[in-house]
Amino acid sequence: FFINVVDNAALNYPSNGGYAVFGKVIEGMDVVDKIKGVQTRADSLLGGDVPVEPITIKSASAE
Repeated sequence: FFINVVDNAALNYPSNGGYAVFGKVIEGMDVVDKIKGVQTRADSLLGGDVPVEPITIKSASAE
């Protein structure tokens, strides 16, 4: 999945099949900012920048 921190219109339907938004961050944007700030590398297989070190989300909840 993606955590979008900017408007990525290229991910909208019908571009490349499109992606559906299924949630939003309502608390903990400081964590998103930390994820946003990690070092990335180019990866042609995955299609863009990916984190150099894997990121693990240990907890999430839905209401």
